[in-house]
Amino acid sequence: MYAEEILEYYRHPPNKGVLEHPSTSSHDVNTSCGDELTVSLQITDGKITGAKFHGKGCVISQAACSMLLESVIGKTLDDVRNIDKKDVLAVLGIDVSPMRLKCALLGLKVLKMAVYQKIGERFVDDV
Repeated sequence: MYAEEILEYYRHPPNKGVLEHPSTSSHDVNTSCGDELTVSLQITDGKITGAKFHGKGCVISQAACSMLLESVIGKTLDDVRNIDKKDVLAVLGIDVSPMRLKCALLGLKVLKMAVYQKIGERFVDDV
């Protein structure tokens, strides 16, 4: 059902953990299935220099978040603000059913919440 790379990110997520002193962090729950994520970011000179997540959930939510965080290291906050669901689905590289779409996009939502919190703007859920 899942591509081997996604299963590997689920079993051994390289970005799972907690940053000691994050610049910003955010948390959310997908109420339709119970997936839960907290994303913490280290930001230096307007660029993401560290990114970790922790939480629980299905293969898709956990793998997608880890893959997404890996892809944002070195990006500016504006770069992250411009990431959309097409980008996340491209990183996953599989077709995601409508029922699993919220699972796949939870990491993006929490990542954007953390970025908007850092820049002091109100986050409008566009995910």
